[in-house]
Amino acid sequence: MSTAVLSLGSNLGDRLGYLRLAVAGFADAEDTELVAASPVYETEPWGGVPQDDFLNAVLIVRSDKLDEWGWLRRAQELEERAGRERSVHWGPRTLDVDVVAVFATDQPGSAVHSEHPDLRLPHPGAAERNTVLRPWLDVAPDAVLPGHGAVAELLAGLGEAGMRRRDDLALEVRA
Repeated sequence: MSTAVLSLGSNLGDRLGYLRLAVAGFADAEDTELVAASPVYETEPWGGVPQDDFLNAVLIVRSDKLDEWGWLRRAQELEERAGRERSVHWGPRTLDVDVVAVFATDQPGSAVHSEHPDLRLPHPGAAERNTVLRPWLDVAPDAVLPGHGAVAELLAGLGEAGMRRRDDLALEVRA
């Protein structure tokens, strides 16, 4: 059994529609439970490639069947369903789903670590991205990024420049 923190981003086409596709892909699957979905934030692009602003959110999901590789496969399936093309590193995308952290649910506080080139956990860039930390903090005020510390403290060090909470854009999570 595992719990995962997933970061969602989109800056091409129907940005909100692609985020909703990801939420539904996790919420409606028989083997996963959507624990929480953050508010949506509009953020400036990161990585130096000229492109439109992103919509970002964070999901917390749980499964008694998926491990870290299962979360990665599900994320990639949803990106593919959204028509994601990987042509420019840090370039524009219909949907980006990053596995930020995975915890063994049956062992509280036990973070999964991976140095595999296809799945590094915790996500190596998460501690430097307010686009991940701010929405995560909204749904888990006591969150800790394994190996880095409290999400609240990390975000305080980065600040929230370039981010705007979009309360007019709901992810429409069903109960």
